[in-house]
Amino acid sequence: MTGEGRSMYLIGGRRVTVPDLLDAGLLKAGAKLRFKRKRIGATFDATVTGTGRIRLEPDGEEFRSPSRAAMVAAGMRAVDGWRAWVVVDEKRLLDSVRQEFLDQAISTASPQTEDRAPQRVHERLRQARTRADQGDPERITVRELLKLWGVADRGDQISQIEADLANHGLVTSPGFRAVTLDTEVTLTTPPDETEGPATPDPLPAAEDDEGGDDLNVRLTVGNLTPLDGVTFVGPNSSLEAAITEMLLNDFSQLAVLSGPRNVRGAVTWRSIAQAMHRKPGAAVADAIVRAEVVAYDRDLFDVLPTLQQREFVLVTDESKAVMGIVTTADVARRYGEMATPFFQLGELDQTLRWILRCALDLPTIQPLCGRAVTSFDQLAFGDYQRILENKDIWERLGWPLDRQAFVARLEKIRRIRNSVMHFHPDPVSEDAIEKLRNFNTLLHRYRDPA
Repeated sequence: MTGEGRSMYLIGGRRVTVPDLLDAGLLKAGAKLRFKRKRIGATFDATVTGTGRIRLEPDGEEFRSPSRAAMVAAGMRAVDGWRAWVVVDEKRLLDSVRQEFLDQAISTASPQTEDRAPQRVHERLRQARTRADQGDPERITVRELLKLWGVADRGDQISQIEADLANHGLVTSPGFRAVTLDTEVTLTTPPDETEGPATPDPLPAAEDDEGGDDLNVRLTVGNLTPLDGVTFVGPNSSLEAAITEMLLNDFSQLAVLSGPRNVRGAVTWRSIAQAMHRKPGAAVADAIVRAEVVAYDRDLFDVLPTLQQREFVLVTDESKAVMGIVTTADVARRYGEMATPFFQLGELDQTLRWILRCALDLPTIQPLCGRAVTSFDQLAFGDYQRILENKDIWERLGWPLDRQAFVARLEKIRRIRNSVMHFHPDPVSEDAIEKLRNFNTLLHRYRDPA
């Protein structure tokens, strides 16, 4: 790989590391680093080794990650090491050296031979970092954030997106993996310090600069509901006020709050009926039932038993404010969205296999598959394409359809299938579902052998 190619790989592929700074000549082996916690009057020193590790002084323990080194040195639960360590001789943060590396990598890329997308992402994130440093962080929906990388969902490129954000010292608040596509997130810098003992467990992807290869396939509570606020009434409200809100919004339950972080419970149609039966002239306070409160990034599977029992949970954002509600209906809808493409693809797969088995014999299709196939049951979507794009095979089927258009649509189906099988928290688009439905309908019309 050329120097230019390697630079662009670093910009668009993974997180910058301390060895990258050494290789670029921006940091020297033996460089002294210092981390000052002014609030408690503590100072910690370290040295950059020839291999790019950070050696703490005086105990000599070494770390690949600036954040891990700072955490252990200070006994903290989390800290952004790039903004904690200062290069003593240069009197600038390690983060500043990283930014210079990114700028150099972008400036040396040839616009004639390189994709311009990394440059655009770099400039956009630089602007976001400037705003964050000025105390005016940018707010953007997850959907708009993903568009910066030219993608519509959190699929295969999510690790690259996290790497690009981390390289610019940015995180999203709340974390963009764990919310809906239309939730607004803030592009900000990680908190300077998080108190608590350092642990051997890996930091979250947004904080651990060794990350980028973390496994995160969870479906969270926040993936089901936008964190854009929750309708509620106060505990001193009338039942008429609560009933009106529920009717206007077609709610089955309504949060009861004394403030965004002060949960008093909730009212439901059942609790309202029971309160009115027990006490004529009852108010909201007489109909309150317990409401479970969960964080937006909580694993949905952990919450399912509570949802089954109580039918809803209130959802808090990173500031612990109640900003959403998830019900059993939301879960049923989401799992319906997840199941539909699987069933459509399964039907499509079996129908194509049945058609070919009825119309052809195994020796006929084996040379077309490009691999050893001993049974029709071993056929995959790529095999279907290779078989059906063969003109002789197509004529044997006798379908009054255009072969090229049919195979082209089958290629789109194959891509949808690959996307579905690589799990991520975003539902398959309605356009993709419609393509699957239409293709199945078409196959049903022509599935009888000629």
